[in-house]
Amino acid sequence: MAEEKNSSFTEREALFYHEAIRPGKIEIIASKPMTTQRDLSLAYSPGVAVPVQAIADDPANAARYTAKANLVAVISNGTAILGMGNLGALASKPVMEGKAVLFKRFADVDSIDIELDTEDPEKFIEAVALMEPTFGGINLEDIGAPACFIIEQALRERMNIPVMHDDQHGTAIITAAGLLNACHLTKRDIADVKVVVNGAGAAALACTALIKAMGVKHENVIVCDRKGPIYPGREGVDQWKSAHAVPTEHRTLEEALKGADIFLGLSAAGALKPEWVAEMADQPIIFAMANPTPEIMPDEAKAVRPDAIVATGRSDFPNQVNNVLGFPFIFRGALDVRATAINEEMKVAAARAIAELARERVPEEVAAAYGKNHQFGVEYIIPAPFDPRLMEVVSSAVAKAAMDSGVAQSPIEDFDEYRHKLKARLNPTTSVLTRVYEDAKANPKRMVFAEAEEEVALRAAIQFRDFGYGTPILVGRTEKVREKLVELSVDDPDSFEIANSNTYEKIEPMVEYLYKRLQRRGHTERDVRRMVNQERNVFAALLVALGEGDGMITGLTRTFSQTAREIGRVLDHKPGHTPFGMHMVIGKNHTTFLADTVINERPSSEQLAHIAKESAAVARRMGHEPRVAFLSYSTFGNPPGQWLSNIRDAVAILDADATVNFEYEGEMAPDAALNAKVMALYPFSRLSGPANVLIMPGLQSANLSAKLLRELSGDTTIGPLMIGSEKPVQIAPMTSLAPDVLTLAVLASAGVVG
Repeated sequence: MAEEKNSSFTEREALFYHEAIRPGKIEIIASKPMTTQRDLSLAYSPGVAVPVQAIADDPANAARYTAKANLVAVISNGTAILGMGNLGALASKPVMEGKAVLFKRFADVDSIDIELDTEDPEKFIEAVALMEPTFGGINLEDIGAPACFIIEQALRERMNIPVMHDDQHGTAIITAAGLLNACHLTKRDIADVKVVVNGAGAAALACTALIKAMGVKHENVIVCDRKGPIYPGREGVDQWKSAHAVPTEHRTLEEALKGADIFLGLSAAGALKPEWVAEMADQPIIFAMANPTPEIMPDEAKAVRPDAIVATGRSDFPNQVNNVLGFPFIFRGALDVRATAINEEMKVAAARAIAELARERVPEEVAAAYGKNHQFGVEYIIPAPFDPRLMEVVSSAVAKAAMDSGVAQSPIEDFDEYRHKLKARLNPTTSVLTRVYEDAKANPKRMVFAEAEEEVALRAAIQFRDFGYGTPILVGRTEKVREKLVELSVDDPDSFEIANSNTYEKIEPMVEYLYKRLQRRGHTERDVRRMVNQERNVFAALLVALGEGDGMITGLTRTFSQTAREIGRVLDHKPGHTPFGMHMVIGKNHTTFLADTVINERPSSEQLAHIAKESAAVARRMGHEPRVAFLSYSTFGNPPGQWLSNIRDAVAILDADATVNFEYEGEMAPDAALNAKVMALYPFSRLSGPANVLIMPGLQSANLSAKLLRELSGDTTIGPLMIGSEKPVQIAPMTSLAPDVLTLAVLASAGVVG
């Protein structure tokens, strides 16, 4: 395989990636415990006989007691691998494994690759059809034409589960979505566009069929193969090509392109000449999707037609037609309603949902993944694959279309609940915080964003307003902030409230307020005035102190300790409270709270008890029943040491407090707090299950633990969350992305922390 010129990796790196750690890209992990004899008895004989009988009595029970309803087979015979041709079934295995990984990564669909060593369509069909009891869906891949048409059609007729050849329909769905948006931008009516399709293979014909289903007129589409346009009566045209034959006098691709609105290329490198592009209609739409080298390079097309909209199949150019935008979410929606097929209505629904999503404001996750800003326009007509909204939007649209078209065996009753579940499958933070976000919307607040000149903070502020959580107050230089709002494609930058310390009308009351606080701490009025005018954290905190804002978010441009000192000049902690910091560690099936991770270096027993009570209250407000463990290197005195008395005294303080209404225990090592087997060694422990609130004995161990978990665990980490301030104030880590800042702002606004 020749190394691609513009690739961001070498052949050696690609081979190392597939070889490192363990060969390949997939492994099987048990979803149930497999540690004890009882586990084995339940998983296999004799316990397995019970679900066996249940399924024999009612086949629908397979969806309840097995993985079938979430299991898709990715199947190929290797006759058309990527753009490399017929390299055989075994050579296709890396691609099929990759497809299985993408199913899991993007839609939480379990998938296994199957490579069938046959080029006989009948043998292929028979082999796949016999596997229907195993899988909830079949994704066909890299099968050459015309065999792929025969195979897919036969399997769709024989099998009562969704079957889709992704090379055909996945490409078609993303292409159709891009065309909808290109027509929208160029103010074309899709019913009137003139389209030329170059290539008559599986993907090309599927694209042609789908755009016709979406409104392009049959007579307005000319399909060309290697011999030129396909017209009625032309020799050597098979039944699949002839379905798209139209009367035309054109006999070459060049002739067909004159005055054409759209070029769809699924053919070969260099098939579209720049001089032919020059003869197309105004604002031509060019989808050059040959891989790895397109029919025409985007810069070549733009050189002759600067007004062109160009898409390719490559990730290093704008407007990538990438199947990963479609197939994971199409199968997700189909599986969730136990659809018997993936029909035309479901494909159209997917295409329209993808198109509409591209027109919405692009979230920070996408910008972070690609290292650049995206916004709807000629270079962003298709959403990026890392857009986290695809799961919710596309899967829901497909599921609904399956229900409306009568192929859903298990219809969804509550689509709001379904969308929440979709988000929760891949974003556990959203699952935990759903109620908090709703609370913030129900009670919108004025949130001060102290570093609005920073793009991350500004993106978070825009989303804070757009999502209905409240009103952002942007602290920064007025023109600088407005410039950045324009750069981020905000339509109405003047509608944002900008607080500039150099021009703010209430500077004098701020100076007076702060001078009264600091005049006996060694600061002159001149010092105070300089702070108010030049230190944004001080100015932002004063906005909150004087009631101009309800809360404050900062931290991107200063270390935590420096930021906390600046805020502390203006705001105190709540009377009778010990301020502390907390991290939330959110995994697939758990949420754990760690405190104090940022403030108190060696907390006293009274402070530990207070931190435990407040942390338990936060956990409860987040929807969790708190089980608090006071952590130590020692478990109930083993081994003994000199640093245990404050922990024991903290437990004693809680014992004497009649208002305590949560489980707590300590001193204990982490495994005694979290591991059920170790916990069983201490039957006298007051914890009914693994702890979910961990009270750390000191700042050193707490901060180290929080940062290690963030870097090594793979779970989502939120924090540090500031607890105990007199006003809702949160300090984000300097490395935060906009979603992190937004989450902290929402938590503060909703009153969950602070």
